[in-house]
Amino acid sequence: MSKNNISFILHKPQLSENIGACARAIKNFNFQKLVLINPKPIFPNDKILATSVGAKDIIKQSKKYVNLEEAVSKIDIVIATSARFRNKNIKHINLEDLKKINYKKRIGFLFGSEASGLSNNEISYANYTLQIPTNPNFRSLNLSHSLIIIAQYVASLIKLKNTPFKKSKKVKSASKKEIQSMLNLCIQNLDTINFFRPKEKKPIMLENLRNIFYKMDLSDKETRILSSVFASLGKKR
Repeated sequence: MSKNNISFILHKPQLSENIGACARAIKNFNFQKLVLINPKPIFPNDKILATSVGAKDIIKQSKKYVNLEEAVSKIDIVIATSARFRNKNIKHINLEDLKKINYKKRIGFLFGSEASGLSNNEISYANYTLQIPTNPNFRSLNLSHSLIIIAQYVASLIKLKNTPFKKSKKVKSASKKEIQSMLNLCIQNLDTINFFRPKEKKPIMLENLRNIFYKMDLSDKETRILSSVFASLGKKR
């Protein structure tokens, strides 16, 4: 179990001060990985570095991506934070449930932009949604505050003795990249047979497909089998 397995992902952050404060929070609890997707400010900039205080190393070694799919491709479990309950077939968890997460896997905590949070489409890339308990009449938390609450809680958990999952050591979980590759093959074949009808419903149908496959704990072997099935179905036509 290692803190190096844990990433904090900021999706389209808007304020330099929040990015710097998030880097500081990450270092406060001895984590190392900050990931940014399409940050609005120029990254890095002087204000980000100034507000990160002693965490400039976190900023300098952070990774930046242009889209969410690429950012989570090497992460095993994505946990999306949301102040709103989503009426979707996705597992909703709370802070206490983080005790059940296998921190030997690569974990990514996903945070939405300050103005709008995460959309349902962005949530569809996650294995779980996490809601931090707050005043029900005022749920909105500052981005860096949300991150530091989770960072502190997870840091306290991984100090505890981890109970290993009872799974064969020969079974290797599929990476997000492998699942994405399989899903893209499925989508290509569905496009070929004009499955996504009417066209305006295609985005929500893609959301539902991602929700189905990402919440399944597929092994790399199972992912290869499904990829072969989708490829064979394409050839049959």
